[in-house]
Amino acid sequence: MSKFLNGITDMFTYEFWTDMDFWLDLGVALMILLLFLLWRKLFTKYFFKMILSLSKKTPTDLFTYIVIAFNKPVRTFFVILGLFFALKAAPFEIMEGTTLSRLMRSSIIFLIAWGIFNFIPSSSVLFSKLSTKLDFEVDKIVMPFFTKIFRFILIALTLSIVLEEWSYNVGGFVAGLGLGGLAFALAAQESIKNLLGGFIIVTEKPFTMGDWIRTPSVEGVVEDISFRSTRIRTFAQAVVTVPNATLSNEPITNWSKMGKRQITFELGLQYDTSREKLETVTRRIEQLLRNHPEVHQETILVRFDNFGASSMNVFIYFFTSTVMWAEFLKVKEDVNFKIMEILEEENVVIAFPTRTLHIGKDAQQELKKEYSVN
Repeated sequence: MSKFLNGITDMFTYEFWTDMDFWLDLGVALMILLLFLLWRKLFTKYFFKMILSLSKKTPTDLFTYIVIAFNKPVRTFFVILGLFFALKAAPFEIMEGTTLSRLMRSSIIFLIAWGIFNFIPSSSVLFSKLSTKLDFEVDKIVMPFFTKIFRFILIALTLSIVLEEWSYNVGGFVAGLGLGGLAFALAAQESIKNLLGGFIIVTEKPFTMGDWIRTPSVEGVVEDISFRSTRIRTFAQAVVTVPNATLSNEPITNWSKMGKRQITFELGLQYDTSREKLETVTRRIEQLLRNHPEVHQETILVRFDNFGASSMNVFIYFFTSTVMWAEFLKVKEDVNFKIMEILEEENVVIAFPTRTLHIGKDAQQELKKEYSVN
């Protein structure tokens, strides 16, 4: 730091600015920086596009993803390299040569890690394509989860390498963590539970990305799973973040895994409906469901079930072939309209809750006396 401050102070002295060698060396330094910036521009405009076009002609997308991932790090490398040589040629010394070299090596480590960081999601895409070709099924929720893990490991390794470059004792730091591991574990036990919950979700696969699930905590569509939590978008378009530890310990209903969707209800008919009409309506409704293209034909039950308090109840039980909510409601509506059409054709009326009040003779006489007095 003192070297840097001394270099800045010297720049403002009169002798420093009137020295012709200073201006010559400064011009050389600026020319070096501008030259590297020009190379960066040429790389971006011509060389990178040429490499990208050549990589697209290869049998796989591996080289294309590598080129795209390292595009920005390489462009940044030209700027860092230009600054490095410009500072070397500058007429003033901002920092020591060893410090500048360390800074250069740290920057290169960072840029390599940056490129690998960008490439990791692309590698999951390549792995998914490879598994498809090999007919090896990989759940959609696995790769994003492990992508986050690999990125976390990469950041930790990069940080440790950079610290070693600057002569920090990383081993001692890790050993210190080992001595304080118990306190750390107690403080981070919820995070550890959530991480283990995430592994349970990924391995048991109760759902995957895009599935519609319902738990005691939330109902909606799964958007993402991370180390700590799972993001679920509700049907009100709100995003609910549920800790993995909570989600892994709850019963999960995965509606997207349904092969069919249930519809069941009781149709109450008035008591003045004749036996013939009741039987005809029951058989016609069953025939309607048997012929409906969107009704699953495996299980269809339409039976005169019981005598209710104010109606004769026909039990209707069937499944739709579709499990999508909007299409399910459309099928349900169509079936309801066609049942109404059958009832209208047979002149049968749907019952509503009613009560018949019977008054004895003594009560009738008392009511007559009361009304006659009034």
